[in-house]
Amino acid sequence: MATVLVVDDEPDIRDLLVKRLGQDGHLVLPADGGAEALALVESRGVPDAVVLDLDMPGMDGFELLERLRGRHPQLPVLIVSVLWADDVHERVRHLSADFLAKPFTAAALTAGVRQLLGLPSRGDDAGVGRR
Repeated sequence: MATVLVVDDEPDIRDLLVKRLGQDGHLVLPADGGAEALALVESRGVPDAVVLDLDMPGMDGFELLERLRGRHPQLPVLIVSVLWADDVHERVRHLSADFLAKPFTAAALTAGVRQLLGLPSRGDDAGVGRR
């Protein structure tokens, strides 16, 4: 299907995201933070979509998103995070990303990535916010 870059500093969460998206038929590139994500984009090419946590040490998700947007303005990004105050929501919208608040279901993750990729909905897209 598609190549999806998954960026999350929590190994258990990252592994779950990788497993689910792999089961959905995607080639998944895991990264534990912003620096590794940028290196993967440089070495493997621009993915079809990015699933990105916000709260990470070092380069946080916002900084990574801004860097990705600077080089690839149309790159589809789904933010997954427990950080969900109004100011966070507004900043995500300003950066033209979709969002999915943690905790979320596997079906909601699948729906969010399908939506990013412009694939038809399976009717399980509750909880996914549009940019």
